[in-house]
Amino acid sequence: MVVCGDDGLAHRLATELRGVYGEQVTLVVPPSERTARPPVIGRARAASATLLDRVVSAAVGRTATNGNGGNGAPGSGEPARGERLLAAAEPTEAILAEAGVERAAALALVYDDDETNIRAALTARRLNPRLRLVLRLYNRRLGQHIEELLDQASALAAGDGTDQGAGGDASTTVLSDADTAAPALAATAVAGTSKVVQTDGLLLRAVERPPARQGQVVDPGLCTLALLSATSSDPAGADGAEGSGTRGPRLLPDEAEVREADGRGTVVLEQVSYAAGAPLPAGRAGVVPPFASLFSRRLRWSLAGLVGCVVALAVALSLVTEIHPLRAFYLTLLDLFAIDDPALKAPLGRQILQLLSGLVGLLLLPVLLAAVLEALGTFRTASALRKPPRGLGGHVVLLGLGKIGTRVLTRLRELHIPVVCVEADPEARGLATARRLRVPVVLGDVTQEGVLEAAKIHRAHALLAVTSADTTNLEAVLYARSVRPDLRVVLRLYDDDFATAVYRTLRAAHPRALTRSRSVTHLAAPAFAGAMLGRQILGAIPVERRVLLFAVLDVGGHPQLEGRTVDGAFRAGAWRVLALEGRQSPSADHVLRAGERVVLAATRRGLAELLGRPGAPPQPPPGAPPLDPVLPPAHPPR
Repeated sequence: MVVCGDDGLAHRLATELRGVYGEQVTLVVPPSERTARPPVIGRARAASATLLDRVVSAAVGRTATNGNGGNGAPGSGEPARGERLLAAAEPTEAILAEAGVERAAALALVYDDDETNIRAALTARRLNPRLRLVLRLYNRRLGQHIEELLDQASALAAGDGTDQGAGGDASTTVLSDADTAAPALAATAVAGTSKVVQTDGLLLRAVERPPARQGQVVDPGLCTLALLSATSSDPAGADGAEGSGTRGPRLLPDEAEVREADGRGTVVLEQVSYAAGAPLPAGRAGVVPPFASLFSRRLRWSLAGLVGCVVALAVALSLVTEIHPLRAFYLTLLDLFAIDDPALKAPLGRQILQLLSGLVGLLLLPVLLAAVLEALGTFRTASALRKPPRGLGGHVVLLGLGKIGTRVLTRLRELHIPVVCVEADPEARGLATARRLRVPVVLGDVTQEGVLEAAKIHRAHALLAVTSADTTNLEAVLYARSVRPDLRVVLRLYDDDFATAVYRTLRAAHPRALTRSRSVTHLAAPAFAGAMLGRQILGAIPVERRVLLFAVLDVGGHPQLEGRTVDGAFRAGAWRVLALEGRQSPSADHVLRAGERVVLAATRRGLAELLGRPGAPPQPPPGAPPLDPVLPPAHPPR
């Protein structure tokens, strides 16, 4: 396997391939002295150690954490066993040839720049038409075209006589770490939201449920995907960590474990369906605003009051003069616009009503002028950024509108959740999306005083800090907690070990408030690794600090599945068959046969065992601690 990249995803992906699947990996990264971003575990911890120790030192003292994560010398710069390291600023043809692309089974291009990945993919496809390609692209539409182009080039090479080899797979897969991580970040920020995996008409919906109360009967759903950790009562416990043992989260438990798990929350699968439904509405795409937004609420009430006065005057005129109501309404409008003859010889009631109609007509003129000005202003500012409205509350404050923030914003609006964005860069890519979705935006540095207050942080429901700077996310979360100690916070951090340390410290300082820290590379790496192994990874959902994968697998060639019933193929803690591809959930006694494709949920180790990778150890018996170990942290070269 060859992995090329310039940020943490490349290192995490190489660690995933080497540590979980036992693959030989060649890692191509830029020289760290110039462009490679140093690991947060050695940089941001040093910058914020005093700040964290000031928050709570007792909790950190109770949990001894090893910063090296099991790696003997993280700063040595030497590659791990089974990994070859090349330092190159760009993946040129010479570098790809030196990395062994012509002999490799798969190549992952995970540079942050889309153009770099596309250029390298075209070069690699020319060097090896049989190569399995996995690209990281943010632009979805461009990714679809590139995928078709590269697959067509591989097919033409095969038609010209190129030997594809036995079992050769020259497929191209385009993924986005932003698309993989955004649903998890959005679901973490809002209590009760479902964890949804949706692709090619398949909809998988799971929901996290709190522990059942005594005597409470809860819907078991289709199956239990995970048991949450039992260490939530310990503020400094290893909640959700990989090495938290039997007290940590348990993925894919059997029925006996679920029955015995009193006082533990669950992640339950609620829906598995195939439907070509339309995507959830993400807002109006045009620049023409809805009619209701043309006029302010105060102006709409003023217009409604004047219409009511006109109707009342028409009814009164009909009663006083005993004429037809339609004629009375017509005469009232003539009086309103001052184009009727004076009622000099008419009865007194008619004269009074005519004067009142003229007065209402005078009041109507400024209201009509205000309506015209407001409508023109609305059209003029339709392409401008909105400001947070007065009285806003119960919303989510989203910090950062980069790649990750833009996808999170889209996901939150699909869930119809009110959002206020904060962005320091006036040229950020997510501002166009915020303008299209008519989401309020505060432009300013979140570390400056008054910026979070302008986003109504004191009345917000949750704070999502997903900027690219870890110290900015941490500073914003700590300041928000000083304003609202009970605020739900989710922060994106570069390194998963650092995210765990921050999570424990914040939870110890604010035990009554929900705190979540997430590493985007930790959430995205399993999907990229599965694609490199030639398996269709539909998506992944986080279960505290672990990841559960959803994949499509051929039954044929897998003795763990072929010839077994759906229940018989279930392996606790490893995998569970959820559906047959293109069909609804099968019955428990359905026998899986060669030629069928199944949709299954699997742990990383379980998927490795199904694929027969050399790095996959046998699974433990039910009830034993999970075998997903703490992987050694991925460190760029120095």
